[in-house]
Parts: sequence; structure tokens; C-alpha cells
Amino acid sequence: MFENTKAFSGFSVDDVPAAKSFYADTLGLKVSEENGMLTLEIAGDRGTLVYPKGTDHVPASFTILNFPVQDIEKAVDGLTQRGVVFDRHQGTEMETDEKGIFRGGGPLIAWFKDPAGNVLSVIEL
Repeated sequence: MFENTKAFSGFSVDDVPAAKSFYADTLGLKVSEENGMLTLEIAGDRGTLVYPKGTDHVPASFTILNFPVQDIEKAVDGLTQRGVVFDRHQGTEMETDEKGIFRGGGPLIAWFKDPAGNVLSVIEL
């Protein structure tokens, strides 16, 4: 049934202009807008849909996008200079360092949020 379709991911935001500015200007992604929705060009030939949900938007409590990087220190420093604030998890099993990088096993990862509160990450692979 779906073997010939091009599936894509999507998530909601409460403010499309703020999301567009964040994803295009802060993160430097190619972003297009049509019919009041955004498409992020991040997954090869399939875009990721960003759609408005308005006042009933609830941010995802899990990581919706992971951006692989070769050097997490450089990525975190660069994004911090662009105004990104990394989540700090203190006193938990996912405790992060002062930069917001989790070093407790597995790949190095740092989480941050978009303007709608959705969780994103940079992950060193």
C-alpha cells in the first residue's frame, strides 16, 4: 500500500513566523513556506513539515529532531553564540555538564528547544 509513497515527518508549533526565523536564521536550515506551513529541508529529498497548532499546541516532550555533528563542542559553542540555550539536566540520570552536554554513556548529546518548546539535539556521531 505505501511502498511507493514518500513518507515524511512533521510536528507542530504555536508560532510559524518564530519557528521560521529559528530554523532558518538561527539554525541555518533551508526553510520554505506554503499554505501557512513550513518545510524544513533536512532529510535528503524529503522535507519535514512544521504546521501551526495555535493555542492548543503542546510541545513534544521527546527529541523530535537530532542533528548529527562531528564535533559536539564546536556545535554547542557555535549554537550558543547564535542564542541557542542548551537544556541542563542536573541531579538526574541524564545529567549534563556546564555546556549542556550529556557525557554519561553512548554518543555525546546536547538538547535544546525550538521557540515552541519542542526538544531538539545535536549528537556527535
